[in-house]
Amino acid sequence: MLSLSFTPLVPWPVLAAFGVLAAILAVLAVLARGRTALLRAVALGLVLLALANPSLVREDRDPVKDVAAIVVDRSGSQTLGDRPAMTDAVKAELERRFGALSNIEPRFIEVGDAQGSEGDDGTKLFTALTQALADVPPERIAGVVMLTDGVVHDIPASLATLGLKAPLHVLVTGRPDERDRQIKMLEAPRFGIVGKDVTLRAEVMERGGTGTAVVTVRRDGEEIDRQSIATGVPFSLTTHIEHGGPNVVEIEVEALPGELTTVNNRAVLPIEGIREKLRVLLVSGEPHQGERTWRNLLKSDASVDLVHFTILRPPEKQDGTPISELSLIAFPTRELFVQKIKDFDLIIFDRYANQSVLPSAYFDNIVRYVREGGALLIAAGPEFAGPASLARTRLASILPGDPSTKVVEQPFKATLTETGHRHPVTRALPGSEATPPAWGDWLRIISAQTRAGVQPILSGANGLPLLALSREDKGRVALMLSDQAWLWARGYQQGGPYLDLLRRLAHWLMKEPALEEEALRAQTTGRGREVRVERQTMAEEAGPVTITGPTGKERSLDLSKAETGLFTATFEAESLGLHTIRSGNLVAFVSVGPANPRELADVFSDTERLKGVAEGSGGTVRRVAGSGGGIEVPRLQITRGGRLGGADWIGFRPSDSATIRGVEVYPLGIGLWALAALAAAVLAMWLVEGRRGRAA
Repeated sequence: MLSLSFTPLVPWPVLAAFGVLAAILAVLAVLARGRTALLRAVALGLVLLALANPSLVREDRDPVKDVAAIVVDRSGSQTLGDRPAMTDAVKAELERRFGALSNIEPRFIEVGDAQGSEGDDGTKLFTALTQALADVPPERIAGVVMLTDGVVHDIPASLATLGLKAPLHVLVTGRPDERDRQIKMLEAPRFGIVGKDVTLRAEVMERGGTGTAVVTVRRDGEEIDRQSIATGVPFSLTTHIEHGGPNVVEIEVEALPGELTTVNNRAVLPIEGIREKLRVLLVSGEPHQGERTWRNLLKSDASVDLVHFTILRPPEKQDGTPISELSLIAFPTRELFVQKIKDFDLIIFDRYANQSVLPSAYFDNIVRYVREGGALLIAAGPEFAGPASLARTRLASILPGDPSTKVVEQPFKATLTETGHRHPVTRALPGSEATPPAWGDWLRIISAQTRAGVQPILSGANGLPLLALSREDKGRVALMLSDQAWLWARGYQQGGPYLDLLRRLAHWLMKEPALEEEALRAQTTGRGREVRVERQTMAEEAGPVTITGPTGKERSLDLSKAETGLFTATFEAESLGLHTIRSGNLVAFVSVGPANPRELADVFSDTERLKGVAEGSGGTVRRVAGSGGGIEVPRLQITRGGRLGGADWIGFRPSDSATIRGVEVYPLGIGLWALAALAAAVLAMWLVEGRRGRAA
């Protein structure tokens, strides 16, 4: 390939100045001497040409293939309906057709969901395109093809803003008659007060639907409501917060026949149940050294509203002192155990003896309170083994154990039983890992026999049960067969984990989810899509759990033993959205990524979003779904001008790029022939002007 090149011997501004001066002189000479002065202009021109140093350049070139970028959208919305099969078929056909074009190199770019700071940044095809073509000069890009459903979240104003001059052709998957129904949360409280109602607001949105839909509401996996509502109109739901911790509320709308996806038909809201105030009634049968331990523990918790009574003068004590001279208040038994008993979350009897303070009917009220969901703790002392024992009252039917008449007075270390190693109240108590436990001694225990089906979680001297727990219908009961916990609080023989033990015990009684014997929990770890599953159980082994992903696909996950009674595992979520984990009748939910992924906010394929940027580049937008259910892939054509797309074809603009193997330069302004040309011009000028002078 030949071309003309100039390499001036003087700077271009100097050469331009010489040119202007030569032109002025030539014009003056012509005006003064007529046409004969034109030879002087020719001579000056040759001098200027020599200073410009022209050269003929010959280049040896090898043509280079242009690049066509094919961006294949593999985001979440592209997994819906028959879009995956459609995408694979179109991609395979494009690979075949580009293989027939010898002067274009296809570059396929697979793009999944973009990962932003919130775990989901939608579909970013143009970002992936510019990154993939960073090593290709813009002039070598013959065209771009995007195979997508049209749901793209980084559409630029034009390809020029990305530094691309190629045409963009968009092949849209999906079908124009798609139908879908989804539920959209409008108001979703994150917290609620235990025992009170919260209100949720939602809306069912649909396209191609019936105008009405049945909505099912579940709380902790149990159906609590079902109603028919109008679509496209906000509606309210009221649910009761049953317990502290996560109350999982699930709202599901029935699917449409032939619906595009059912992934967005369900919304799950974990509402954290918060106790407004934990009301605890503590009744101490008499002043003793351990009384202060219970009081200090409960008063140190700002969320606990404590009512504490200590019986200083039992009714049978008659010493002649007038009541008006006693610094005592009457024990409001009727108010506490009849009128307001249901206001308390926990009742504690601390070394209480049946001294005729409470009539039998009041014990019946306590039994009823427990069975209807209340909690009772008996912290027993020597009186529990005597004739005034609470076990000799109507409470006997709900107590976990029955005392003998023996009180064992000897030092002993509290020890976790086999059940206690698994139970969340006592599992991994600080110091329990040693044998014997690294705790101080207790000095007294009440001999008792636990009732059938009750296994103590702590044992004491001679293997006697020290702490036993039981469930009574909806309520819970704990029996501690010693009044020596205060020794740990006082640091006797290095003390012990009394705060951990007593707080866990109180929280178990008040049904804190974290202390349930049988529990299933799942949460994201913060490392990408990794999810951690925990299974708390009193059994020796925990079987595999079943994981149901957002698309309905199920998988099984084996758990491994982390510690006694606790089994764990982690898994990588295949897609963003809500995952359901099941183990028997236990269910846990975990949402991977944002609550409302951008890919599921709008699931319909769209030909309009990319039309502006595609047509602005000279490209086209079209669906690949054929009228007969198949696919229609346009022909690929190389075009150097005019239109870049038609009814059944898309065009690519070649660049004629090449690599240069060698260069040969032939100077034109220097050498003998250039000098000869200049000399000839000067001689001609001399001869012509000489003749004119003789003639004159």
